[in-house]
Amino acid sequence: MKNNSSNRKILMALPLVLFAILYLSVSFNKEYIRPVYGNDPVVGVITGSFSNFMAAFIIALIAIIPVLKRKISLRQSRVYFYSVSILVFGLLVAEEFFSYFGASKTFDIYDILASALGSVMAIVVFEMVIKSFINKRNNN
Repeated sequence: MKNNSSNRKILMALPLVLFAILYLSVSFNKEYIRPVYGNDPVVGVITGSFSNFMAAFIIALIAIIPVLKRKISLRQSRVYFYSVSILVFGLLVAEEFFSYFGASKTFDIYDILASALGSVMAIVVFEMVIKSFINKRNNN
């Protein structure tokens, strides 16, 4: 019973930890890395698109929490997580085109590519985590 309680506490704290990682990594990139290395063409693109990558990656990963809390099939969890990842990607692309929240000042194709890469990486992490989690759950 104690193990189940500690798992719930971890799952409850996970969104806060993920948002803290998102905020700190984007802030660190903006304040320290981009000003120093942003003049290089390749590094400038990477540092300029880093926030889109991290937003897609971290926000999509938050969708793992409901999957881990409930006993649902691998197929159902995939449909849910892939849908959330596509939705996050779509919202970031819409933000790039229409700038609803003021996060994107100019249209940049690299930001869209970074958002796509972040969503794909979130799916890769999801697949690794969920397979391990379901295997452990089935063995118990």
